[in-house]
Amino acid sequence: MGTIEVGRVCVKIAGREAGRYCVVLKKIDENFVLITGPKPLTGVKRRRCNIAHLEPTPYKLDIKEEASDKTVVAAYEKANLIKKFGLKKPSAAELKEKKEVKKKPKKKKTQKAKKKKERKKKK
Repeated sequence: MGTIEVGRVCVKIAGREAGRYCVVLKKIDENFVLITGPKPLTGVKRRRCNIAHLEPTPYKLDIKEEASDKTVVAAYEKANLIKKFGLKKPSAAELKEKKEVKKKPKKKKTQKAKKKKERKKKK
């Protein structure tokens, strides 16, 4: 098998994403690496992962450190791994979804909070 390095395709062997493919994006220290699936492709979120929880495969993608999910999907495609692993290629819209952060609607102030604020102003 291969060693754990940037671009190495691995299989997670522990946790909720066990059995899924992921790619090493960055070596954090001797025990941890930054990985991604990416989520729309393999179901693995971009996260820190213990090296002990990864099983390296012989496949390596040609990507730069901390590459975007779009770049990683393109590298999977170039290496013909999407077909080999039986994955479904995500649409461009699915890859863009992550960037759009949903904002929570502001809570309306209660009558009690409004009165409290008015009292503070009077002082």
